[in-house]
Amino acid sequence: MIPACAGGRRMGAPRVNDFMKLFDLRELLKQYAIKPNRRRGQNFLIDKNILHKIVDAAELKKTDNVLEIGPGPGILTFELAPRAAKVLAIEADKRLFALLGDRLTAGGVSTVQLVNADALRIEPAELNPEFSAGNYKIVANLPYGITGRFLKKYLDPLIAPKEMTLMVQREVAERITAKPGEMSLLAVAVQFYAEPKICFPVSRTCFSPSPNVDSAVIRLTNIGHRFSNVNQTAFWPIVKSGFAAKRKQLKNNLRTFGVEKVAKALAAFWLKENARAEELSVEDWVKLTEEIRN
Repeated sequence: MIPACAGGRRMGAPRVNDFMKLFDLRELLKQYAIKPNRRRGQNFLIDKNILHKIVDAAELKKTDNVLEIGPGPGILTFELAPRAAKVLAIEADKRLFALLGDRLTAGGVSTVQLVNADALRIEPAELNPEFSAGNYKIVANLPYGITGRFLKKYLDPLIAPKEMTLMVQREVAERITAKPGEMSLLAVAVQFYAEPKICFPVSRTCFSPSPNVDSAVIRLTNIGHRFSNVNQTAFWPIVKSGFAAKRKQLKNNLRTFGVEKVAKALAAFWLKENARAEELSVEDWVKLTEEIRN
């Protein structure tokens, strides 16, 4: 069961985020005539304990450059600012961009570079050369509607970060971190490029407005190093064909690669003849691709 959001304030030194109390969020949005758009995933975190847990999970160092996608009113941004060397915050909504810009100016925060852009249409290094592949981390409460497209873009080795700490829909988090027996094309796609794990669940009551689903924070590490020697031109057509018809046996989905060749490939590392795509790990797909190619 997902726990309800913890209420009390964590002990310790004042945080930069104390510039705006979280319970003032609705009043702040009202001042800027902003009504959160649920279709654009504008559900803002309002629980400080969860906020602190996200930043702690990211294990940031003062030398880290951090990319934040969809900062909104800056609830997470103000937590990231004192923990990182530089925060590049990309906000597509012009109204929220203006609101956060005013907050950063009023708070005297100089380590945040705020950009009004669509993070799916640009590359971080275009905005700041310090954010080249492997030289930054991503920490973000993602708008849930862009999760799949976001991962496809930012797991590309040409622009991928060192690590990602992301708030996503709980169901998606479970699919991403699935084990053999429950694998999907999404799980293979993410686990091929990174090692994902679920850090902790987050109740829908931790947001304003409250979404219709619960969430989870996941962390992706070892990005780009797991299977860097695999021939992807051969790998992905085989994987996609394997998942093409979910209820079919693997040997039937892959018959276009040669019935006998596929049967021998399955037998080569003791996969049963009636195996299905969801039963294979990423390592299994790599071995299967090598056998089919050979």
